[in-house]
Amino acid sequence: MNCNEKLSDVTKAYMMEFYRILDKMIIGMETAELNHSISHNFIAQMIPHHLAAIRMSENILRYTTSLPLQAIARNIIQSQTKSIENMREILPRCLCLTSCQQDVERYQRRVSQIMETMFDEMGNSRVTNQINADFMREMIPHHEGAIAMSENALRYTICPELKPILQSIITSQKRGVREMKALLCRVQC
Repeated sequence: MNCNEKLSDVTKAYMMEFYRILDKMIIGMETAELNHSISHNFIAQMIPHHLAAIRMSENILRYTTSLPLQAIARNIIQSQTKSIENMREILPRCLCLTSCQQDVERYQRRVSQIMETMFDEMGNSRVTNQINADFMREMIPHHEGAIAMSENALRYTICPELKPILQSIITSQKRGVREMKALLCRVQC
């Protein structure tokens, strides 16, 4: 944040809600009940991640007048709501596929690194009175975290029903990152 910049009441309200959502996501991901199934563990940690993206998108929709950003936020809400529904539907069947302890530990160690980077980048992103830019600076590392977590899970033997969900997360969120980076460049320039 620019220390000389006074934040507007709108920015303060937007950021207060953002940090509340971020804190809830961090707690949800860090305290998710994990077991010996990489598939289960991915779902258990990705659901609070997706829920946060939905809430963050709803938060920016309260304030933004940017039509391209509104479209991005609505797409996040739609795609991640569907992803959550799909993950909840397959979860009981994915529980049946357990992983060896060494794979679970290796998988979870990488997830912890991804989460630490994502939480740090989101929590320390620059805050300005341009909340459209603020949202994108917060959401880009959020999306990149989901991509990295999905790619990490695909390195292991996972529930076959989870694979297309992971591919969809990777594809949609890479597209979202490209769109937000392009829009962010236009907004900042």
